[in-house]
Amino acid sequence: MPSNSRYSSGDILTQVTEAFTGLVFGKVETQRIPVRTSTNQAQAVYLPTAAPGLGDSGVIIGREVYSGKGYIYDPFQLYGQQLPAPHWLVLGESGNGKSALEKTYVLRQLRFRDRQVVVLDAQGEDGVGEWALIAEQLGITPIRLDPMSALNDGIRLNPLDPAITQTGQLALLRTIIEVATGNSLDERSGFALKVAHASVVEWGEQAAAKEGAQGRQPVLTDIVEQLRHPEPAAAEAMNVDVEDVRAWGLDVALVLDRLVDGDLRGMFDGPTTIGIDLDSPLIVFDLSHIDRNSIAMPILMAIVGVWLEHTWIRPDRIKRIFLVEEAWHIINSPFVAQLFQRLLKFGRRLGLSFVAVVHHLSDVVDGAAAREASAILKMASTRTIYAQKTDEARATGKVLGLPRWAQEIIPTLTPGIAVWDVNGNVQVVKHLITEAERPLVFTDRAMTESSADMDQRLELEPADGVNDELTAGASFTKRSTVA
Repeated sequence: MPSNSRYSSGDILTQVTEAFTGLVFGKVETQRIPVRTSTNQAQAVYLPTAAPGLGDSGVIIGREVYSGKGYIYDPFQLYGQQLPAPHWLVLGESGNGKSALEKTYVLRQLRFRDRQVVVLDAQGEDGVGEWALIAEQLGITPIRLDPMSALNDGIRLNPLDPAITQTGQLALLRTIIEVATGNSLDERSGFALKVAHASVVEWGEQAAAKEGAQGRQPVLTDIVEQLRHPEPAAAEAMNVDVEDVRAWGLDVALVLDRLVDGDLRGMFDGPTTIGIDLDSPLIVFDLSHIDRNSIAMPILMAIVGVWLEHTWIRPDRIKRIFLVEEAWHIINSPFVAQLFQRLLKFGRRLGLSFVAVVHHLSDVVDGAAAREASAILKMASTRTIYAQKTDEARATGKVLGLPRWAQEIIPTLTPGIAVWDVNGNVQVVKHLITEAERPLVFTDRAMTESSADMDQRLELEPADGVNDELTAGASFTKRSTVA
């Protein structure tokens, strides 16, 4: 072979060997022509992948945006396996679908026989709360807390209800005073309150022993009266003058007098209204008649929260959901947050999932209760974040520990789509609503989302593969349907 040949003897031998092998054994290697392309285009070469879901047992929320899979979430099913705590935080600007998510979630949870839900409904218009239509559809009467109607035999909740332990009563009284004044109760005022409460409790026990079930419950008026006229024996026991005890309790009496004879009178200054059905599948506390920006709202939430802790949560294997709208009234007050922090720790053992709905995380983490807010946020292993402005999204992502891609996508989210972080499993989820749920979910609301606007912006038809289950989980008529 000439020395200037393109092929060496080794190349010729290799080609002959491959030809012989192919003839005997068939083609053994696939040959591909090299392709020059960009990174983005090359991604199409790989098979599509999706992060693992949360299982197939629970409530259907919608579908994952990137994979198209149905997204199923249930804190009771995930608790102890993928969730260290069943509590849930929902964040986002108005008009992006938080309200629709809350309502459909509750409606679908109520399809299970061992579920019960309490809603603190702090929003509404036309004289009723936002949940009035759903309650009516389920044959349930909301518990409307309204100072005006309370004066005319309306609903009352008694902070001194015998169903609440004496320790719980005293803690609740302290919280009411601390929220109203914005300061911790000093030792002398705390002593005066303790003396007054002990005297009222003793009187109540004596009345119950004498008159039985017909005896009158102790009420706040009795506490105010005891603060104004303390028992001399209690002062003598501490070797102090009774006039000093009266002076120490004066400010406390003035604060409690607001619940007895001030702008909040009627709701908490009498025995608990008979007939409140705590076994109903859905219990709605309508707080829409209370000014959301007044000090009355956190006081109301504290009283309702403690009252429920002692009268509603029971070791009966029922899984309970406590949903609080305008939850910044709780998380942003150190004193109310401490009460709810205890409720969350206690309720977790008895099957309680706490759902807090707020607009901005900055409403709570930069407030007076930053430490308490941080503790409650740590208990919320599930976080759902709807669209927020860029700065808010970045701050939220930093506090919650969201990955960078999630922080960047939050400002671009359209209504009905949210970032879900379930104990580190982060997905982008589109909430889906059925035709049966739509009239119950989209109620006209002034200055926020309207049914017409939301109809255009949210997808109402479920994705393929989840349609049948969604429809089956959303056919509601009356309470008998969910019993």
